[in-house]
Amino acid sequence: MRSKKLLFLLSFGLFAAFVFFSYLVSKEKFVQLDFDLTVKLQDHLSRRFDLPFSLLSLLGSAEVTGIIWAGFLLYSLLRRYWLAAAALFTFWGGLFLEIFGKLFVYHPGPPFLFYRGVIDFNFPSSYAHTNYSYPSGHLTRTSFLVSALVVYLLLKAPKKFGILPQLGALGFLVAMMVSRVYLGEHWTTDVIGGTLLGTSLGIFTAMTVPLKKKAFSGSNGNLI
Repeated sequence: MRSKKLLFLLSFGLFAAFVFFSYLVSKEKFVQLDFDLTVKLQDHLSRRFDLPFSLLSLLGSAEVTGIIWAGFLLYSLLRRYWLAAAALFTFWGGLFLEIFGKLFVYHPGPPFLFYRGVIDFNFPSSYAHTNYSYPSGHLTRTSFLVSALVVYLLLKAPKKFGILPQLGALGFLVAMMVSRVYLGEHWTTDVIGGTLLGTSLGIFTAMTVPLKKKAFSGSNGNLI
């Protein structure tokens, strides 16, 4: 129970950080930093990353992450995690906040000269254009799914079986974060904002999964 309280505080803290960070972004506090970080990242990483990072861009699309979300929902329903199934719909609440930010938070995206995508294929969602680029939808969706999975494994899976999937999921998230800036799709602030938003909602969702009941020993040593 104590671990869930800590997770709730972490989730709330991350969401509050997202709100405050969004305010700073709207006031254009990081414009020069965004530009400098994009230039440095593209200068220091080989163009051999163009293809793998472009593939990551497809994996983080609304269509692919939506299918994964549907898998999470089906699993929760099959296991009768009713509260967790309901909490999973915060995923769409995060997407609403993403669209709201891209419509009303003044934050133009990177100019086309930074673009490095090499795959001539786009899902239908990529044709939906908004005024601005904050926060990153790829990171909002990916960080939601990754944080929900990591916290679920932390609460439910034996440590020896959970550690590798957790590390793999976190590694995927970091690669997705780097790819958005490297490809010139988003600024670093877009990535940070999306990660804060998605992670806060993902943690909140996973903490609603019921824990296994522990058996207790009576005075005679028998389990009750």
